[in-house]
Amino acid sequence: MLSSAREIRGLIRRHVVGDHCYYTNSKQKSKASLYGRISPMGSPTVNVTPELEKWVEMGNKVRFAELQRIIVDLRKRKRYNQALQVSEWMKNRGFAFTPVQHAVQLDLIGKVHGFESAEDYFSSLSEEDKTDKAYGALLHCYVRQRQTEKALVHFNTIKEKGLALSSVAYNDLMCLYSDIGKNAEIPEIFNQMRNNGCQPDNLSYRICITSFGARSDIKGLESILNEMECDANIVMDWNTYAVVANFLVKAELKDKANSILEKAEGMLDSKDGLGYNHLISLHARMGNRDKVLSLWCLEKDNCKRCLNKDYLNMLDSLVKLDELEEADKVLKEWELSRNCYDFRVPSVVIVGYIEKGLCGKSEELLRDLVGMGKETTPNIWGRLVIGYLEKGKMDNGLECLKMAISLCEAYKGAKIGDKVVTKLLKLVGEKGRLDDAEKVVTWLRSAIPLRRHMYKTFLNSYITSGGEERERILDILKADKYEKDEEFLKILEAA
Repeated sequence: MLSSAREIRGLIRRHVVGDHCYYTNSKQKSKASLYGRISPMGSPTVNVTPELEKWVEMGNKVRFAELQRIIVDLRKRKRYNQALQVSEWMKNRGFAFTPVQHAVQLDLIGKVHGFESAEDYFSSLSEEDKTDKAYGALLHCYVRQRQTEKALVHFNTIKEKGLALSSVAYNDLMCLYSDIGKNAEIPEIFNQMRNNGCQPDNLSYRICITSFGARSDIKGLESILNEMECDANIVMDWNTYAVVANFLVKAELKDKANSILEKAEGMLDSKDGLGYNHLISLHARMGNRDKVLSLWCLEKDNCKRCLNKDYLNMLDSLVKLDELEEADKVLKEWELSRNCYDFRVPSVVIVGYIEKGLCGKSEELLRDLVGMGKETTPNIWGRLVIGYLEKGKMDNGLECLKMAISLCEAYKGAKIGDKVVTKLLKLVGEKGRLDDAEKVVTWLRSAIPLRRHMYKTFLNSYITSGGEERERILDILKADKYEKDEEFLKILEAA
């Protein structure tokens, strides 16, 4: 779960960078009827303005605080376009905006329409409304769209005007350098922040830690972590320890990583499913089977219910550990959970069996799903075909290919992926049985377009494996109106 750079960035910025909170205290979700009307309008294409107008026409009052709570909620749900519609409706209705509301409006404009529109709104503000909040919101717009030059100029303007530079502004700048790969410059900004009397927050430390980790500087990473732990103004959190553990795992420092993960677990809220998932994933990468299983038991006991994403993470971890029997047990738990059906969940186990060469078990799971009327995909059947062909079981492979083709024909947009088709044709060619090859090509051609590079892979593998009926192969190509070109001739001549 922490294997990709995108996931790590998401972890270090959790709760902060993704959506700066310039609004005032509004922790409670509005229970008013207006909220009840707007909340279900979840599609981003739906305009909520007519609903606001209708509410007023019905003689209902709208309170400033109520509308602000709706904006807060929409932002949390990443329904930025609708949040902006509510904010603009308020402005057009004559609601007086404070500098904080202007900053919220500016941030939403940047998210929905881009930094240039945000610049226009900023320019339209009066000088008294151009507070540190508005400047900070515009800075965040630049950072979000990686406008490095504009962000640096704007940051210096804030300093020159003597406006307060909060940890949010410094974090934005450090995140920008992280996004553009200038990790070596981040510690310097972090030190500037402290030297200028600005207290770093948890995110500040996490970004700085990540800058060392990205450069494989474990000594620097451990040093900044120690400073964070000694900072009296900081309350340590599992997120930071998980980020540190990720880099220690990459550096193959297993003992240190285990020690850090113990600290992370100690900081974990007992009902934090996301936290459990991250720790389970990290322990799986280190081969800590028992820890993975014990954390999963804690997650099930402490969280109200496990969602599909939790099952996905656990199954993926067990497959990485080659614990397919345990994965089977968890899959059965998921089937009994009454969660909505999501083929991605069983597919993790199915692919695990294919990769272990247990194609019969994979097929059994797939046919059980089909028997229950559940959705499967052509691509997973295609992968199973490859598994069978690699084991030399052509007949089994052809039966599964029939199923893949039937799904392509039954569902619009369903298809076997290009990589799977190319690998499949390569294996068919290697077997050298032209009758089977013709059958496979004919079936595939009936459901999906076969591209020139796929045919070349097929031809190359067929000839390399000793196949002799070259003209018959070329007749197959002609059926798709592919004529011999230089590359085809080179393959034939090289044989």
